[in-house]
Order: sequence, then structure tokens, then C-alpha cells
Amino acid sequence: MTASALYDIPLTLIDGTKTTVGAFEGKAILVVNVASKCGFTPQYAGLEALYQRYADKGLVVLGLPSNQFMGQEPGTEDDIAAFCGMTYGVTFPMTAKVDVRGKHQHPLYAELTKFKQGLFPGLIKWNFEKFLVTPAGVIVDRFSSSVEPESQEIVDAIEKVLADEAA
Repeated sequence: MTASALYDIPLTLIDGTKTTVGAFEGKAILVVNVASKCGFTPQYAGLEALYQRYADKGLVVLGLPSNQFMGQEPGTEDDIAAFCGMTYGVTFPMTAKVDVRGKHQHPLYAELTKFKQGLFPGLIKWNFEKFLVTPAGVIVDRFSSSVEPESQEIVDAIEKVLADEAA
């Protein structure tokens, strides 16, 4: 898929605003499928810390809530936004709930899961899987749920993408 086609993918933000991935064109995007009642939910804190650390350098963290794994995101969009804001101080953009796999898979995840890397190609296996997209719209990295947002692996990947863009 071309970057321009990636940017054409529609998104509905958590507040109901209609947009596209193109709203983030020119920024690196860390795309994460999130859930409020998962063992990995505390990663919201690390995701927000990454966003605060790198937003001025061109990074957007984009959270896409999904209820597809053991019903760990049962609330409404209002419930999710309130929980994330009050519990973790989340300020990064989030979308309305989406399916990340299956018959009603969101088009963004249809594209992201085409990216093959290491042991985690194909289907989303659990909440808090992460994809890194360059400011040019190229998917370059995928990280499993167990990789903490502020891990050296993710920080190095983000810094490389941002440095490559600045060069």
C-alpha cells in the first residue's frame, strides 16, 4: 500500500470526530490497540510518557480501543476516555472502538497486519501490540504486547525514525 492510500483510511476519534489517518501525515505514528481491563493496561502510562517526550519532535501515539480479547474493553467511548484521562492522564489521540481482526477488521489494521517482522507477522494476537509508522507513511516496526512502551527497543526505533526524517 502506498503512504497516500494509508493516509486515506478513515478514522473516527473517541469523541466521534470523523477524520483519516492523513490527519497525522508528516508525523511518526505509534499505533496501539488498547484495552482498559487488560494486564497490559498500565502501559497507558508509558505510552503517554512517550507522547509527551516526543510529540514536539514529530511523534503521535494513536490508541485504538478494541474489545476483541476476552471483553477487556467493555465500556463506551465516553467510559474509555474518562478512564484513560483520570487514571493515566492520557492526552494522545484515541479512536472509537474498532475490531483489529476478523470479519469487521478496521481498514487500518488490515494494512498494519500485512507488515511482516520477526515472530509477530499477521493477525493481532492481544491488546497493546504496537506498530511504528514513519512520517512518510511506511510501516517499519511491530512490537508485541509484552514490549513496554518506554523500552529501549521502542525508544531506539522511534528515535531512528525521527532522526531519519530530520536528516
